[in-house]
Amino acid sequence: MSEFSIDGRPVPFTEGQTVAAALVAAGRVAWRTTRVGHRPRGVFCGIGVCFDCLVTIDGAGGQRACVVPARPGMNVTTGETMTTAATATTAATATTATTEEGDDD
Repeated sequence: MSEFSIDGRPVPFTEGQTVAAALVAAGRVAWRTTRVGHRPRGVFCGIGVCFDCLVTIDGAGGQRACVVPARPGMNVTTGETMTTAATATTAATATTATTEEGDDD
């Protein structure tokens, strides 16, 4: 079994798992919070659409953990803000379809 790190802690994974799948398998279901309300977020859609699972991977921010394959030795960190593309997509979605239960970013 291989490992990557998240915020300095080792996470084991098997070949073919995404970063998010490895985190969930290791018992970590949330790894960021919303800016407003500080609600926990992790995997929601699992297909890269919702941006709830954003992390920084090897210094590249705004990576969707649910679609990035885990690689041995990768350095994953949390708490980064969204990239410009993610912010634009989220803003467009928020103006067309809002819900009381949705992300408050």
